[in-house]
Amino acid sequence: MTSNTHTPLEYRSHQSQMNILGFWVFLGAEIVLFSTLFASYFVLEHNTAGGPGGSDIFVLKDVMIETFLLLTSSFTAGLAIHSMRNNNRNGLLIWTIITLLLGAGFLYMEINEFLHFIHEGATIQTSGFTAALFTLLGTHGAHVTFGIFWISLLLVQIVKRGITEKTASKFFIASLYWHFLDVVWIFIFTFVYLKGMAI
Repeated sequence: MTSNTHTPLEYRSHQSQMNILGFWVFLGAEIVLFSTLFASYFVLEHNTAGGPGGSDIFVLKDVMIETFLLLTSSFTAGLAIHSMRNNNRNGLLIWTIITLLLGAGFLYMEINEFLHFIHEGATIQTSGFTAALFTLLGTHGAHVTFGIFWISLLLVQIVKRGITEKTASKFFIASLYWHFLDVVWIFIFTFVYLKGMAI
């Protein structure tokens, strides 16, 4: 494809288009992974084996803070992409750093939440429910952790090389990954936390 100013920078080369398409395929595999984890959780959510259930250990205020941090980070990630498309390197850097800080805040809250679960007698070995819960939340948290490291490395490339077709493509792919994690969290928030607190 020939380059033109109306095409977003990250799509201007054929290789970049193929990389982005390939990443969408990868996200399809990630959807299968999380669908399997959700299915396992739904099967086991009532198997508490006499231990605590969701209504016993979930704290709405903490979950709301986690949700606010992660969804806000999705918004700032979008602003970073907007800055990238306008060739505003400083804007890209600032909004991405804010995104990473929000992601780190989410992880901090999640780690504290896990410690709260354990304090309440809910460990990964307590019951089928807690095993499925820790596995689902832990897998999502591990993905967020990976995303923070990945995007941090891309920031280094942006600082060194500037905004080019290649760095823009990489950064756009990372933003797709980050938005995907936010979508997964919306399902976790709705079908794990809200549903669990209602039971």
